[in-house]
Amino acid sequence: MEAGGRRGAHPASRYSQSDVQRRRRLIRRGLPAFAGVALVALVVGLLVGGGAGDAERATAKRFATFWADGDYGRMYQLLDDEAKARTSFQDFAAAYRAAVETATIRTLKVRKVGDRSGDAIPVHVTVRTRVFGTVHGVLELPVSGDGDAMRVAWRENDVFPGLRAGEQLTRQTTLPPRAALLARDGSLLASGDDRTSDDPEVAGEIAGRLGLAPPEEAGTLRTLGYPPDAMVGVSGLERVFQRDLAGQPGGTLAVGDRVVARTQPKAATAVRTTIDPELERAAIGALAGRYGGVAAMDPRTGELLALAGVAFSALQPPGSTFKIVTLTGTLESHIANARTTFPVVDAATLSGVRLENASGEYCGGSLVASFAHSCNSVFAPLGARLGATRLVDVAERYGFNETPSIRGAQTSTIPPADQVGDDLAVGSTAIGQGLVQATALQMTEVAATIAMEGRRPIPTLRVGERPRFVRVTQPRVAREVARMMRAVVAYGTGTAAAIAGADVAGKTGTAELGNTVPTESQDDEDVQNAPETDAWFVAFAPSKRPRIAVGALFPEAGAGGDVAAPAVREVLAAALQHGPGE
Repeated sequence: MEAGGRRGAHPASRYSQSDVQRRRRLIRRGLPAFAGVALVALVVGLLVGGGAGDAERATAKRFATFWADGDYGRMYQLLDDEAKARTSFQDFAAAYRAAVETATIRTLKVRKVGDRSGDAIPVHVTVRTRVFGTVHGVLELPVSGDGDAMRVAWRENDVFPGLRAGEQLTRQTTLPPRAALLARDGSLLASGDDRTSDDPEVAGEIAGRLGLAPPEEAGTLRTLGYPPDAMVGVSGLERVFQRDLAGQPGGTLAVGDRVVARTQPKAATAVRTTIDPELERAAIGALAGRYGGVAAMDPRTGELLALAGVAFSALQPPGSTFKIVTLTGTLESHIANARTTFPVVDAATLSGVRLENASGEYCGGSLVASFAHSCNSVFAPLGARLGATRLVDVAERYGFNETPSIRGAQTSTIPPADQVGDDLAVGSTAIGQGLVQATALQMTEVAATIAMEGRRPIPTLRVGERPRFVRVTQPRVAREVARMMRAVVAYGTGTAAAIAGADVAGKTGTAELGNTVPTESQDDEDVQNAPETDAWFVAFAPSKRPRIAVGALFPEAGAGGDVAAPAVREVLAAALQHGPGE
């Protein structure tokens, strides 16, 4: 086959050598002309499509990006002098925050920044909201100046795409019917608009009530899309599960008189709580109409089976129940052990001040006996030896100074180590006095931690949640504390909590609220007749395979062993007979 007829031959092979040379000369002659045209096009492009235009779009994009990030300070820096003179930064930021609340904005994404047209640059954005879905729009961003000197000539309507001068961003929202609140066994605790219940006694104690949002929550609820007249949970389980029960608001979002988004309310499903009606009734009975709080927990799951009275809303000095914390630190630090013995005395002296045992009794002996009989003369000095840093560290591992997992529960507190004070203050803190404060729920959690061999269960009120634990101390330490808590009930200050056929581990607390040391204007008899004490008791059972932990607080009611221990016994007995969570 001839070469010219080969399949795939280059097209240039169809021309003679002279034709190829002629074409190359023509191309070389034309290059200067083409280059000149390209240079002119480049200059024009820089003047028209780049340069100043790029700088202006960059400024507009920075403004929009700061807007998406909620960085109102940097946004304000890009305003021109006239806009700044017209609007303070505080009013500028408030206008954007109001728009976020009104539209329930979750995120804002800048899709595109267009070319400047006159005194405005179009900024295309996508706004995702909690209530109204996704809104796409264009903000015609007003600008002044040119190039790098361009600034934003901001106006009040520039807080949301589509708003025109003089228009407002408005909404109308409604909530769906409130979902039902159920007990552990599925019985109704609250249902319908009137929140009726199958069990008025239990519901009246724990379900809670509805009301207008308290001022401190109104802003948050507005951001979630609630209408201003919404009835929300203000106490009890209604408050704990407010967002779960309320469902998803719906309504319309409007710029001026134009509706830009519309959604329907979505009702929530019923919430099944961990509250066991039988144990809740036992806790109510244990209170017997007195002011106080009782909490019951399944330590294996953290599920709260009963909450009565002020179980998680009242803070009081925990008294000697806090010695569980001090004992944990003492054993961890090897300051003492079960074989350590202490003098039998009626008081200890710290920083020159006597700290007496309850009722001035003589107390001491082994560490086990000292714990069983709640000897201040032993545990205050042990706390001082442990020191504020280690004592606070152990308390915080037990959950002090930690925001509770239950919404509405008060935070139990202990001062920072550097603010506790001298040996007297540390010793007082170690026996649950000083500035330490706790709820009955918190001290129930402390007992449950020992029940679970040093793993602290995180309390929950929702059935079926995966149990969560935090390691507080080693199992060997927790087992030693549990052994001493059994001694409290067997022969110490907590014998009133003993249950035939069940091994109960517990700790009493009698927290002094007033000054028990006579002043110059008082004698011993005056003080003895007038001390105000909180009665505490915490316990778990059976001590070897715990199924229930209970804590009780009775403010200004007397001694823990006399008042709180019998109340806890009632709930423990009901739980062991009823079999909660089985």
